[in-house]
Amino acid sequence: MKIALVGGGAFGEKHLDGLAKIDGVEVVSLVGRRLEPTQAMAEKYGIGHATTDFDEMLARAEIDAVILCTPTQMHAAQAIACMDAGKHVEVEIPLADSLADAEAVLAKSQETGRICMVGHTRRFNPSHQWVKNRIDAGEIAIQSMDVETFFFRRQNMNAKGETRSWTDHLLWHHAAHTVDIFQYMTGADVAEMNILQGPLHPELGIAMDMSIQMKSVKGQILTLALSFNNDGPLGTFFRYICDNGTYLARYDDLFTGKEEQIDVSDVDVSMNGIELQDREFIAAIREGREPNASVARVLPCYRALGALAARVEGA
Repeated sequence: MKIALVGGGAFGEKHLDGLAKIDGVEVVSLVGRRLEPTQAMAEKYGIGHATTDFDEMLARAEIDAVILCTPTQMHAAQAIACMDAGKHVEVEIPLADSLADAEAVLAKSQETGRICMVGHTRRFNPSHQWVKNRIDAGEIAIQSMDVETFFFRRQNMNAKGETRSWTDHLLWHHAAHTVDIFQYMTGADVAEMNILQGPLHPELGIAMDMSIQMKSVKGQILTLALSFNNDGPLGTFFRYICDNGTYLARYDDLFTGKEEQIDVSDVDVSMNGIELQDREFIAAIREGREPNASVARVLPCYRALGALAARVEGA
C-alpha cells in the first residue's frame, strides 16, 4: 500500500515512525509547507517524492491513501479533496473547527465510498483500550470522568517546541480527545452540557483557559479542565471513576486510583497509540470495512463541540 503524508511537523514525524513498523506499507510522497525541510525529512525516511504542492501529490495515481497532519483549518477541505481524487484519508485530530465542515467531510465519505478516519488517538492508546476492554466485558462501568488537559503555550508552538504557522484551539482540538472518549467509553450520547472560558489571548485570539461539563443520557458525568497557562506538569490526565475501581490514564500508562501501575504491554501489538491508529487505518482499507474512529463514528463528538462553540461565540 502506497501512502502520502501531508505535513512534516511534530506529528507528521510520529506517523512516519509508526508507519515504518507496519508491513506492506510504503510512504511514497511527503508534502510540506517549505521545500527544503520537506526534502530533508523525505531523505531521512527514504521517501522518494517531496513537494510543497498538495495537488501535485493528489495527481499521483500510485497513491492509495493520504494521512493529513496539516493545520486544523485545512483538514476538512483537504480531506474532501483526497476523497474526490479517489484516495482513502486519515485526518489528524481535529477533523474540523466547525460542525458544518465536519458534516461536509462525512457527506463526502458517504458519497465516494472512500474510507475517512480521524486521529482520535485515545481510542487506541493501550491505557484506554484496557479500560474499554473491561467495560465491554461487563467488569466495570463508568460513573464519572475527571480530565485535565494542561499545557504552557502562549505562542504558536508545536509538540517539539518549534514555531508553527497556525493557532491551536482548546475546544476544537484538545477537548475533542476527551469529548469523544467520554462518548466512546460510556456508549452514550450527551444529554446536557455547559462551558465556561477565560479571556481571549490578545495576540492569539483564543481562550487560554476553559471548563466543560457534560452528562450522558445514562447519567455519567464528565468534568474537563483545559489550560494553555499551566506551567507543568504538561499533558492530559484521565481519571475514570467506575463502579468497581478508579483508573488514571496518562497517555500509554495506566494506574489504579492508589497510583499502582497496571501492565498494559500485552493489550495490543505496540505501546504507541499513533502507530496503533495507523495500523487500524491500513487494516480497514485492506479489509474493506469501517475503521474505529471513522468520520461517522466520531461525528457525535463534533456535534457536541459545535453546540458548545455556539454558547461561547462572541465571548
